[in-house]
Formats: sequence, C-alpha cells, structure tokens
Amino acid sequence: MASQTVNVARYTALVFGITYGIFHQSTLQARYDEKKAGDAQAHRQHLIEQARTAYAKKKADEAAGVSAKKGTGLVTDPEDPKFDLEKLVNSWAESS
Repeated sequence: MASQTVNVARYTALVFGITYGIFHQSTLQARYDEKKAGDAQAHRQHLIEQARTAYAKKKADEAAGVSAKKGTGLVTDPEDPKFDLEKLVNSWAESS
C-alpha cells in the first residue's frame, strides 16, 4: 500500500493539475474571444469599404449617364418610367 506522504503528493498533483487546466482553458478562451471579435470587426470594415467603393462607382456612373441623357434624350435606366427599350436598341445599333 501507498504511504500517506505518497497519497498527499498524488492528490496535491491532481488538484494542481485541475486548477492549472481551468486557468489555462480560461486564458485560451479569452484569446479566442478577442481574436473572434477582431476578425468580426475587420470583416465589417471590409464590407463597409466595399459598399463605399460600389456607391462611389454607382454615383460616377449615374453622373456620366445624366450627361449622356441630356445630350441624346435617351433613358438607359430600366427602372425609369420613361425607359424605352426600342430607342435604346436603336441607339446601340447606330453606334456600332
């Protein structure tokens, strides 16, 4: 049989190991949570930059389309109530 000193050493090692495991796991979880939050923030920033770029491009296209519309009277936006597909196709045929 094991002596009392050996049993005390075993249980002390067991308690120490469990305590260390709990603290280590909480540290790893905190790091993971911080990284996950940072990744989510970076993803949101990336989406915002994409939206800004798309919006700027759309505004530039609209500005170019407005000047072209004023010169020819041609409406190229299919959502516009004044849109006429036949006129658009004819203008494409003339330009090519």
